[in-house]
Amino acid sequence: MTERAPMPLIGDPFPRFEVMTTHGKLTLPDAFAGKWFLLFSHPADFTPVCTTEFVAFQKRYPEFRELNTELIGLSEDQVFSHIQWVRWIEEKLGEKIEFPIIADTGEVAERLGLIHPNKGTNTVRAVFFVDPKGIIRAILYYPQELGRNIDEILRMLKGFQLADAQQVAIPANWPNNELIGDKVIVPPAADVATAAKRTQEYECFDWWFCYKPASA
Repeated sequence: MTERAPMPLIGDPFPRFEVMTTHGKLTLPDAFAGKWFLLFSHPADFTPVCTTEFVAFQKRYPEFRELNTELIGLSEDQVFSHIQWVRWIEEKLGEKIEFPIIADTGEVAERLGLIHPNKGTNTVRAVFFVDPKGIIRAILYYPQELGRNIDEILRMLKGFQLADAQQVAIPANWPNNELIGDKVIVPPAADVATAAKRTQEYECFDWWFCYKPASA
Protein backbone atom coordinates (compact mmCIF):
# COMPACT_ATOMS: atom_id res chain seq x y z
CA MET A 1 0.00 0.00 0.00
CA THR A 2 1.40 3.39 -1.04
CA GLU A 3 1.84 5.79 1.85
CA ARG A 4 0.23 9.18 1.25
CA ALA A 5 2.49 12.22 1.34
CA PRO A 6 1.77 14.50 4.30
CA MET A 7 -0.11 17.72 3.68
CA PRO A 8 2.35 20.57 3.03
CA LEU A 9 2.78 23.08 5.84
CA ILE A 10 3.76 26.72 6.14
CA GLY A 11 7.41 27.01 5.09
CA ASP A 12 7.29 23.98 2.79
CA PRO A 13 7.75 24.17 -0.98
CA PHE A 14 4.44 24.14 -2.81
CA PRO A 15 3.99 20.65 -4.35
CA ARG A 16 4.45 20.31 -8.10
CA PHE A 17 1.28 19.59 -10.06
CA GLU A 18 0.27 19.51 -13.71
CA VAL A 19 -3.31 20.74 -13.85
CA MET A 20 -6.04 21.39 -16.39
CA THR A 21 -7.51 24.87 -16.09
CA THR A 22 -9.80 27.26 -17.92
CA HIS A 23 -6.56 28.71 -19.40
CA GLY A 24 -5.26 25.32 -20.54
CA LYS A 25 -2.70 23.04 -18.91
CA LEU A 26 -0.44 24.62 -16.31
CA THR A 27 2.37 23.33 -14.13
CA LEU A 28 2.40 24.62 -10.56
CA PRO A 29 4.28 26.37 -9.09
CA ASP A 30 6.37 26.86 -12.27
CA ALA A 31 3.62 28.77 -14.08
CA PHE A 32 4.00 31.62 -11.60
CA ALA A 33 7.79 31.60 -11.17
CA GLY A 34 9.04 34.92 -9.82
CA LYS A 35 5.58 35.95 -8.64
CA TRP A 36 3.43 35.43 -5.59
CA PHE A 37 0.30 33.40 -6.22
CA LEU A 38 -2.79 32.50 -4.27
CA LEU A 39 -4.42 29.14 -4.88
CA PHE A 40 -7.95 29.17 -3.51
CA SER A 41 -10.43 26.32 -3.56
CA HIS A 42 -14.21 26.54 -3.61
CA PRO A 43 -16.80 23.81 -2.99
CA ALA A 44 -18.63 23.97 -6.34
CA ASP A 45 -19.50 26.03 -9.38
CA PHE A 46 -22.98 27.57 -9.69
CA THR A 47 -23.33 28.07 -5.93
CA PRO A 48 -24.21 31.43 -4.33
CA VAL A 49 -21.36 31.92 -1.83
CA CYS A 50 -18.71 30.81 -4.33
CA THR A 51 -20.15 33.17 -6.93
CA THR A 52 -19.87 36.12 -4.52
CA GLU A 53 -16.26 35.16 -3.80
CA PHE A 54 -15.25 34.95 -7.45
CA VAL A 55 -16.79 38.34 -8.16
CA ALA A 56 -14.96 39.77 -5.14
CA PHE A 57 -11.62 38.26 -6.20
CA GLN A 58 -12.05 39.56 -9.74
CA LYS A 59 -12.94 43.08 -8.62
CA ARG A 60 -9.67 43.18 -6.68
CA TYR A 61 -7.60 41.35 -9.29
CA PRO A 62 -5.87 44.58 -10.44
CA GLU A 63 -4.74 45.16 -6.83
CA PHE A 64 -3.31 41.65 -6.64
CA ARG A 65 -1.46 42.17 -9.91
CA GLU A 66 0.00 45.44 -8.65
CA LEU A 67 1.48 43.33 -5.85
CA ASN A 68 3.09 40.94 -8.37
CA THR A 69 0.52 38.31 -7.42
CA GLU A 70 -1.59 35.95 -9.51
CA LEU A 71 -4.77 34.10 -8.57
CA ILE A 72 -5.82 30.56 -9.43
CA GLY A 73 -9.07 28.94 -8.32
CA LEU A 74 -9.86 25.26 -7.86
CA SER A 75 -12.74 22.87 -7.42
CA GLU A 76 -13.45 19.30 -8.45
CA ASP A 77 -15.93 20.43 -11.11
CA GLN A 78 -15.01 19.62 -14.70
CA VAL A 79 -13.47 22.30 -16.88
CA PHE A 80 -16.60 22.71 -19.01
CA SER A 81 -18.54 23.52 -15.83
CA HIS A 82 -15.96 26.17 -14.90
CA ILE A 83 -16.20 27.64 -18.40
CA GLN A 84 -19.99 27.80 -18.32
CA TRP A 85 -19.98 29.28 -14.82
CA VAL A 86 -17.54 32.07 -15.65
CA ARG A 87 -19.55 32.81 -18.80
CA TRP A 88 -22.68 33.05 -16.62
CA ILE A 89 -20.91 35.41 -14.20
CA GLU A 90 -19.87 37.67 -17.07
CA GLU A 91 -23.30 37.62 -18.72
CA LYS A 92 -25.44 37.99 -15.60
CA LEU A 93 -23.17 39.90 -13.20
CA GLY A 94 -20.92 41.85 -15.54
CA GLU A 95 -17.61 40.50 -14.24
CA LYS A 96 -15.18 38.75 -16.58
CA ILE A 97 -13.15 36.24 -14.56
CA GLU A 98 -9.59 36.72 -15.84
CA PHE A 99 -7.68 34.24 -13.70
CA PRO A 100 -7.57 30.47 -14.32
CA ILE A 101 -9.60 27.86 -12.46
CA ILE A 102 -8.29 24.33 -11.95
CA ALA A 103 -10.56 21.41 -12.82
CA ASP A 104 -9.16 19.08 -10.19
CA THR A 105 -9.34 15.31 -10.54
CA GLY A 106 -8.91 14.96 -6.77
CA GLU A 107 -5.11 14.83 -6.83
CA VAL A 108 -4.57 18.44 -5.76
CA ALA A 109 -7.41 18.39 -3.23
CA GLU A 110 -6.04 15.27 -1.56
CA ARG A 111 -2.44 16.51 -1.50
CA LEU A 112 -3.36 19.93 -0.09
CA GLY A 113 -5.86 18.62 2.47
CA LEU A 114 -8.88 20.31 0.91
CA ILE A 115 -11.39 17.56 1.68
CA HIS A 116 -12.64 17.65 5.27
CA PRO A 117 -15.03 14.68 5.64
CA ASN A 118 -17.00 16.17 8.52
CA LYS A 119 -17.85 19.13 6.27
CA GLY A 120 -18.95 17.12 3.25
CA THR A 121 -17.34 15.63 0.15
CA ASN A 122 -16.61 18.89 -1.67
CA THR A 123 -13.46 20.93 -1.18
CA VAL A 124 -13.56 23.40 1.67
CA ARG A 125 -12.65 27.05 1.05
CA ALA A 126 -8.87 27.13 1.39
CA VAL A 127 -6.29 29.74 0.46
CA PHE A 128 -2.59 28.96 -0.04
CA PHE A 129 -0.23 31.96 -0.15
CA VAL A 130 2.87 31.05 -2.19
CA ASP A 131 5.85 33.38 -2.54
CA PRO A 132 8.06 33.94 -5.62
CA LYS A 133 10.39 31.15 -4.50
CA GLY A 134 7.51 28.66 -4.43
CA ILE A 135 7.34 28.52 -0.62
CA ILE A 136 4.00 28.31 1.20
CA ARG A 137 3.73 31.33 3.49
CA ALA A 138 0.20 30.95 4.86
CA ILE A 139 -2.74 28.56 4.70
CA LEU A 140 -6.34 29.55 5.47
CA TYR A 141 -9.36 27.25 5.74
CA TYR A 142 -13.01 28.27 5.77
CA PRO A 143 -16.14 26.08 5.93
CA GLN A 144 -18.60 25.96 3.03
CA GLU A 145 -21.09 28.29 4.71
CA LEU A 146 -18.68 31.20 5.26
CA GLY A 147 -17.38 33.34 2.40
CA ARG A 148 -13.86 34.73 2.54
CA ASN A 149 -12.88 38.34 3.28
CA ILE A 150 -10.85 39.34 0.23
CA ASP A 151 -9.71 42.57 1.86
CA GLU A 152 -8.09 40.54 4.65
CA ILE A 153 -6.36 38.34 2.08
CA LEU A 154 -4.97 41.48 0.42
CA ARG A 155 -3.90 42.83 3.82
CA MET A 156 -2.02 39.61 4.55
CA LEU A 157 -0.28 39.72 1.19
CA LYS A 158 0.81 43.34 1.71
CA GLY A 159 2.01 42.44 5.20
CA PHE A 160 4.11 39.53 3.94
CA GLN A 161 5.71 41.67 1.26
CA LEU A 162 6.49 44.46 3.71
CA ALA A 163 7.89 42.01 6.26
CA ASP A 164 10.14 40.44 3.62
CA ALA A 165 11.33 43.74 2.19
CA GLN A 166 12.15 45.40 5.53
CA GLN A 167 12.78 42.41 7.83
CA VAL A 168 10.09 43.46 10.28
CA ALA A 169 7.00 41.91 11.87
CA ILE A 170 3.44 43.05 11.27
CA PRO A 171 1.15 43.84 14.24
CA ALA A 172 -2.49 42.84 14.68
CA ASN A 173 -4.98 44.73 12.54
CA TRP A 174 -2.16 46.45 10.64
CA PRO A 175 -2.20 49.14 9.30
CA ASN A 176 -4.71 50.16 11.98
CA ASN A 177 -3.16 48.57 15.05
CA GLU A 178 -4.56 49.68 18.39
CA LEU A 179 -1.11 50.32 19.89
CA ILE A 180 1.17 51.45 17.08
CA GLY A 181 -1.11 52.34 14.18
CA ASP A 182 0.55 51.70 10.80
CA LYS A 183 4.04 51.23 12.23
CA VAL A 184 5.86 47.90 12.15
CA ILE A 185 7.62 45.84 14.81
CA VAL A 186 11.40 45.63 14.99
CA PRO A 187 12.70 42.05 15.35
CA PRO A 188 13.60 41.18 18.95
CA ALA A 189 17.16 41.69 20.14
CA ALA A 190 19.31 38.57 19.90
CA ASP A 191 21.94 39.57 22.48
CA VAL A 192 22.37 41.70 25.60
CA ALA A 193 24.29 44.50 23.85
CA THR A 194 21.59 44.96 21.22
CA ALA A 195 18.86 44.86 23.86
CA ALA A 196 20.61 47.65 25.79
CA LYS A 197 20.59 49.94 22.73
CA ARG A 198 17.06 49.22 21.54
CA THR A 199 15.23 51.90 23.50
CA GLN A 200 17.64 54.57 22.23
CA GLU A 201 17.28 53.51 18.58
CA TYR A 202 13.51 53.03 18.30
CA GLU A 203 10.20 53.84 19.90
CA CYS A 204 9.61 51.11 22.48
CA PHE A 205 7.25 49.96 25.17
CA ASP A 206 10.24 48.01 26.48
CA TRP A 207 13.45 46.59 24.95
CA TRP A 208 11.59 43.55 23.60
CA PHE A 209 8.72 45.53 22.04
CA CYS A 210 10.08 48.22 19.73
CA TYR A 211 8.58 49.64 16.58
CA LYS A 212 9.23 52.06 13.75
CA PRO A 213 7.54 53.63 10.74
CA ALA A 214 7.46 51.45 7.66
CA SER A 215 9.98 52.73 5.13
CA ALA A 216 8.74 54.04 1.81
